[in-house]
Amino acid sequence: MASKLESKNTKITSMIKKLILSLTIITSFGLVAQENTTGPIVFELFTSQGCSSCPAADELLEQIDEKYKDQNVFVLSYHVDYWNRLGWRDPFSSESFSDYQREYAIKFNSRSIYTPQLVVNGNEHFTGSNRYKVNNALEKYAKSKTKQTIVLENVKRDNTELLFSYVVEGQEFNTVTLTLVVSERITKIARGENRNRTLKNTNIVANRAVSREKSGNIVLKIPEWVSENDELSIIAYVQNASLQTIGATKKEI
Repeated sequence: MASKLESKNTKITSMIKKLILSLTIITSFGLVAQENTTGPIVFELFTSQGCSSCPAADELLEQIDEKYKDQNVFVLSYHVDYWNRLGWRDPFSSESFSDYQREYAIKFNSRSIYTPQLVVNGNEHFTGSNRYKVNNALEKYAKSKTKQTIVLENVKRDNTELLFSYVVEGQEFNTVTLTLVVSERITKIARGENRNRTLKNTNIVANRAVSREKSGNIVLKIPEWVSENDELSIIAYVQNASLQTIGATKKEI
C-alpha cells in the first residue's frame, strides 16, 4: 500500500515539475519576443520629377515598400521644389520639403543639398539609388529596438482636410512628424530633364505636421492635386534631438 502511495506521489511531483517547466518556457518565449521587437526603419527620399538621376531612386524606393510592406519599414517620398526652374514643375513639390532637407544638411554638416538623397532613420544619408547601401541599412537597423509607440485614432476626412489625434508613448522624445501620404502616382513628363518619360512615385508626402507635444489633435490640409481615388495613409515617426528616428507607425485611411 505504501509503495503504491509513494508511486502516486512521485507521479504527482513529476507532473508538477513538468507544469513548472512549461510555464517557464512560455514565460521565456514571451520575454524573448519582447526583447526582439525590432525598431523602425524609415527611408526618407528627397526627390524630384525634374531630376534625371531620381527615377532610379524612385524605383528602388518602390521595391523597398513592396518587399517590406508587412514589416516595420516605412518609405516616404519628399518632392523638393528647387528643380522646378528647369522646365518642369513637379506637382508634388513643396518649399517646406526643401527646407526640411536643409535641416538634415545642417545635421550632416553638408554644404549643399542634392537629389536623390535617401536619409535612413535620420541617422545617415547616401544617393537614393545605391542598392548596396540600402541593403546594408536594412540589415543594420533591423537590429535596433523600438523606443516609442505612436497611436493614431479618430481619423476623419473631408474634401479639403484630414483630422486625427495621436499619442506618443515612451520616455525619449523630441518631435513627432505626422505625414499625409499618397500611395502612388504615375505621371507623364512633358518637359525638363525627364521629358517624354513616364514616372512612378511611391508614398508621396502630400502634407506634414511636426509637433513637440506627446499627444494632440492634427489638421492637415489636403492639396488640390490629391484625388478621391488616391489611396491615402498617415505615416508618423518620432525623432530625438539629433533627428534620429526612434519610433514609427502607419495607418491606412
